[in-house]
Amino acid sequence: MSAGRREWLGLAVLALPTVLLSLDMSVLHLAVPHLAADLRPSSTQLLWIIDIYGFMIAGFLVTMGTLGDRIGRRKLLMIGGGAFGLASVAAAFSTSPEMLIAARAVLGIAGATLMPSTLALISNMFPNPKQRGTAIAVWMSCFMGGMVVGPVAGGFLLAHFRWGSVFLMGVPVMLLLLATAPKLLPEYRDPDAGRLDLASVALSLAAILPVIYALKEIAKNGLSLTEIAVLVAGLAVGAVFVRRQRRLAHPLLDLQLFRVRAFSAAVAIILVGAVTMGGVFMLVSQYLQMVAGLSTVGAGLLLVPQALAVVAGSMIAPRLARRFRPEFVLGFGMLIAAGGIVLFTLAGGSGGSGGVAFVVLGMSVASFGMGPQGVLCTEMVVGSVSPQRAGAASAMSETSAEFGIAMGIAVFGSVATAVYRGQIAVPAHVPAAAAAQATDSMAGAMEASATLPGSLGEQVLATAREAFSSGLHTVAGIGAAIVVVFAVVGMAALRRTAAAAKAEEPVPVAS
Repeated sequence: MSAGRREWLGLAVLALPTVLLSLDMSVLHLAVPHLAADLRPSSTQLLWIIDIYGFMIAGFLVTMGTLGDRIGRRKLLMIGGGAFGLASVAAAFSTSPEMLIAARAVLGIAGATLMPSTLALISNMFPNPKQRGTAIAVWMSCFMGGMVVGPVAGGFLLAHFRWGSVFLMGVPVMLLLLATAPKLLPEYRDPDAGRLDLASVALSLAAILPVIYALKEIAKNGLSLTEIAVLVAGLAVGAVFVRRQRRLAHPLLDLQLFRVRAFSAAVAIILVGAVTMGGVFMLVSQYLQMVAGLSTVGAGLLLVPQALAVVAGSMIAPRLARRFRPEFVLGFGMLIAAGGIVLFTLAGGSGGSGGVAFVVLGMSVASFGMGPQGVLCTEMVVGSVSPQRAGAASAMSETSAEFGIAMGIAVFGSVATAVYRGQIAVPAHVPAAAAAQATDSMAGAMEASATLPGSLGEQVLATAREAFSSGLHTVAGIGAAIVVVFAVVGMAALRRTAAAAKAEEPVPVAS
């Protein structure tokens, strides 16, 4: 069964919230200096303004994916879209840090309804595997397109209007979604889904949120007993959550999904890709700003080629998968990505044009290679389950990516910090307080250098940049090795999965 004109127009509607989510992620960091000057939040409040959105999305993805299967994916999409629009207005006109934190929390909860709902609807609207692959490529390209448009549009708005204007970009998008969705999007729900288990919802939040929080704190401040305790507590609640799901007739998370080989393999590859790209690209962004000395806007503009490369890799993936085996397209794409990551090891500590060129080229090559991974693994996730479970499967795909990014930032950030502290050599005549600050982190070195006389400050900065670059080189080497290993393992696992599925096909009996 092939999709028709209505389904392709519906895909354009589904692209709207996808673009919006990436816009909202990419513009906030540009607005931080402006809203900080206006609302004067404390350092803790500012961290919550930035982080609460991601926490809520990660925490509610599983719940919202399953809720869409129960009440209807279009209905949940429209409810989430309306809530996102209202929360955007509240965020734009916030008069206190507390009000902005609350608005960002609602934005995160509403955002958690959008991605699994749109992806589940795509899987229902495009039952033909070839068309579904193309539709997912368009969906993913729209997400990356928002990352391209975000810094440009946000920079323009902040140059001419107050900081709240960046949040208002979402309002017309959501109004258009609410106006067109009833006409162009069909409704899908699982008639046998059962009631939503509120205890499972609470357990999922109590498991996911502490783990994500601990990983983020470890990335920022390093290991401590507090973060380890929070992480262990989250994992312990996660074990209770899993036990409960096994006993329920209608679980919040159907663990039977993981018995589907293609589903498990694809989710694992998404996780590994997110770990590597999240961790490495976080350091690349810091390199552009702290080593190369670029502004936030300047660094954002240099990310445009990378986003365009993802779009190109995503759009070409379905065509290549029709000519060659999908697992080979996926594996060779990951090998290309590993080659791009290796280019980061050529970026020097001086931060000159040569280092920036290697970084931008490496990001573009790595992103192009990872484009097929995102599209093909996502298609495998939603295509390997029944239409009734598409929402839950979509949520697991997105949750895996969220966990991977947080884990990558924490693990690779810790490795880079350890290398930095081991490599930096602060001049002996630098005051002890400034030396301790410079030895702690690259950001600390920049602050310390500002308090020192010109030549001494430059010496501290030079050694800090070299140490930071050494950390980037180490992480890039590790990341490239991980991608190569999983490219080979992934190709082998998916090939065995395809062979097993073919062996299970019924043999036609001659009449």
